[in-house]
Amino acid sequence: MDKKQAEAGKQRMPHQLILDERKRLAVSGIEQVDCFDENQVVLYTVMGRLEIRGENLHILDLSTEGGDFTLEGKVSALYYTDEEPGGGLFSFFRRSGK
Repeated sequence: MDKKQAEAGKQRMPHQLILDERKRLAVSGIEQVDCFDENQVVLYTVMGRLEIRGENLHILDLSTEGGDFTLEGKVSALYYTDEEPGGGLFSFFRRSGK
């Protein structure tokens, strides 16, 4: 079985964003966390690369099994692109089993 066949056989995770008054953001369908700091978080989702910008951003929850992610802070922008993932924190947690 080649890579395309394996990917086609995988069930796609649902992807959803819930932004509560620009103070709390919950995202499902996360495949990987690329980078984060207090002003920016970059995630790879089943729908593409998601960049979150804001102030005082803090990760509250990251589920490596379910692909769920929650942060708090002042969210000022959400940007999607079709970039592919390449490494990052989420894959680190998967490898380390945390």
